[in-house]
Amino acid sequence: MAIGPVTLYAVVAVAPSVLFWCALKVPAWVRRWRREPEIPVGPPIEKLAADLRRVHRLLAELPPGASAVRRYGTRQAYDALLVQACREVEVDHRLDGLPEGFEREIERLRVEESLSERGLSVS
Repeated sequence: MAIGPVTLYAVVAVAPSVLFWCALKVPAWVRRWRREPEIPVGPPIEKLAADLRRVHRLLAELPPGASAVRRYGTRQAYDALLVQACREVEVDHRLDGLPEGFEREIERLRVEESLSERGLSVS
């Protein structure tokens, strides 16, 4: 029994696609089958939430006569913690791309609200 030319052509035409599909899908199946645990990247979410609340309180309680450097440093620390929290609970943010000013303040408020909607209270 000979393989017809149409069947041979179909095998030659489809084989590369099937091989590439397998090369892309098989590693994911193997990982899922082995169930490798995800390794946490940052600190535990409880510590991150406590740090966020502490720095938020420091920022809110800065005296009116505090130096600009202290005010700026506290805001930068708060923003860095917000970015970490956003990464952990998968919230989109634009804190890295906005310059200091009114738009960044609005983005901070939006991020705080998004985090509280996901159960991470900042204040």
